[in-house]
Amino acid sequence: MTAVVVAERVHKQYGTLEVLKGINLTVHKGEVVCVLGPSGSGKSTFLRCINQLEDIKSGHIFVHDELMGHKPSAGRLHRLSKRAINKQRQGIGMVFQHFNLFPHMTVLQNLMLAPVKVGKVPKEAAKSYAMQLLDNMKLADKAHSYPAQLSGGQQQRVGIARALAMKPDLMLFDEPTSALDPELVGEVLEVLRDLANAGMTMLIVTHEVAFAREVADTVVFMDQGVVVEAGDAKEVLEHPAEERTKEFLRRTLSPTASAQKRTD
Repeated sequence: MTAVVVAERVHKQYGTLEVLKGINLTVHKGEVVCVLGPSGSGKSTFLRCINQLEDIKSGHIFVHDELMGHKPSAGRLHRLSKRAINKQRQGIGMVFQHFNLFPHMTVLQNLMLAPVKVGKVPKEAAKSYAMQLLDNMKLADKAHSYPAQLSGGQQQRVGIARALAMKPDLMLFDEPTSALDPELVGEVLEVLRDLANAGMTMLIVTHEVAFAREVADTVVFMDQGVVVEAGDAKEVLEHPAEERTKEFLRRTLSPTASAQKRTD
């Protein structure tokens, strides 16, 4: 299988706080990897490091065999320029938990911005593809609306469409449903299911264990900056080998936790 993402001994610190403590992970072409874990385990930080929104302290991250964010020279790694890093990012789509849409732009303008400005796609071609994406998301009638006029679920679907507008071959999702009301979660998860069925390579940080069981090929459980357990999704979720994973799943799937989630 072709490796799309390879992380080797990745460390990340904020001051004296070590957030990632030697992460090793490989994501293959067409694979859906769901990353689970408690708050503060380093899941989102790791995702941001892949896309070079955060610089790592040590280790290596490769996307399609290209070393992300650095180049070797004279036996040392040197940070790439912002322009070079932006070029590396073009094949990676990232969706954030809080949408991050430009509020002063319409939905259509949000989708067209990166293809036109970064990808140098002609405006009419960018508009045509953006409308196709919005139609796929059942949002064609919202093309000329502003983000504030949309529900949270609609805004997140626009965020996904905006990431897809650059035609990435890798999608990163950082808790894409955590900012949504419970009744809106399903419409976003449906979009992710469709992407999975279409063969998109995806790395999804999520707290939706049931969704991970349904769509993930691989589940990774992180805690305190390390990968505690990783493997076949069904095996990890139904027969976890590590006690910490078992404890997390017991708490997440318990009736009390489910009731609390419904009332939050």
